[in-house]
Amino acid sequence: MKLPLVQFENATIIQNKQTILSNVNLEVQQGDFTFLIGKTGTGKSSLIKTLYADLPLQSGTGRVSDFNLAEIKQREIPFLRRKLGVVFQDFKLLSDRSIFENLSFVLKSTGWKDKKEIKERIEEVLDSLGVVGISGKYAFELSGGEQQRVAIARALLNEPELIIADEPTGNLDPQTSLEIMEVFRGLHQKGMTIIMATHDYNMIVKFPGKILRCDAGKIYEVVQKNEA
Repeated sequence: MKLPLVQFENATIIQNKQTILSNVNLEVQQGDFTFLIGKTGTGKSSLIKTLYADLPLQSGTGRVSDFNLAEIKQREIPFLRRKLGVVFQDFKLLSDRSIFENLSFVLKSTGWKDKKEIKERIEEVLDSLGVVGISGKYAFELSGGEQQRVAIARALLNEPELIIADEPTGNLDPQTSLEIMEVFRGLHQKGMTIIMATHDYNMIVKFPGKILRCDAGKIYEVVQKNEA
């Protein structure tokens, strides 16, 4: 029997000594597309930070891939993060480096050494996301949609088991948001597991998946109604 890629049991999420979410019980299987919804301040980002061990799990159990979040040691966190690709709302591209330098920095920091292999991997991922000929540019020279595609490319470089996206369309106009969501749908159709925090309910209707709602310190699954 295959274990879930993400699993929490009776977990408590705490930030700044304040309980944000309690009695968290959830599973994400390989290949799932899971939306994490809820108003600002209800715990979406705190849960996401727990997934990549930016917040320690205070009680209960939690696993991501083969890492135990309740017992993970500081030296193990980089190995966990290599199995994850994280996409942020504000892109988090380094403004003083070219796109190529942004992406090669990630590969070099995770053990890639061969310059030819680095160049080929960067070109391969950028091409797969429809952004070619931009590796020599800087972030400020790109549109918001192009910057987010680069951010997705950065998340994909090391072929992660799981993509975590925190409000990835939050800084984009509606049309660009749709285009970025199509990128995520394409990744999911190729077998990628995705957890996406969003407040854009229109996206959930257009791109259905499993829905988890954060509300009043709890998290629970929402069953979507099929509309005629």
